[in-house]
Amino acid sequence: MKPKGTKKGRRAGPWSVLFVCTGNAARSQMAEGLANHLGRGRIEAHSAGTLPAGMVMSHALAVMKERGIDISGHYSKGLDEVPARFDRVITLCDSAVRECPAPLIEARHEHWSTPDPSFVDGDPETVRAAFRQVRDRLESQIAALIETLAGVDEDG
Repeated sequence: MKPKGTKKGRRAGPWSVLFVCTGNAARSQMAEGLANHLGRGRIEAHSAGTLPAGMVMSHALAVMKERGIDISGHYSKGLDEVPARFDRVITLCDSAVRECPAPLIEARHEHWSTPDPSFVDGDPETVRAAFRQVRDRLESQIAALIETLAGVDEDG
């Protein structure tokens, strides 16, 4: 999809990105917060779930706060609660890629199969460590995505 309203290869507005997982309670919430933070206005990120859990996991809130990113105002939402069109749709779990409506993934779609830290057993610190690993992995992937999108802006 060619960016709209470009001038000299620059996009007129931010790239719209949707992160999708099943419950929209951890991975996609962290990805949304990271993308909006790291994108510094160049990305307008949203997240949704194919079967929203109705809450955001406390471990997700905590590990994002460790990075200085506040997602406490986020809430678990379904695909019908986000804008209909995106420049990029990124599914984060294997069930979400199967359940995501075709029109959403017919756009520029990427699948980042990401483990669900909410299924890790153990004491709170073990679970929190799993959330940190997922956060850090998503941070690296989102940083690479931002570089890719910046290259698209430059190339027109």
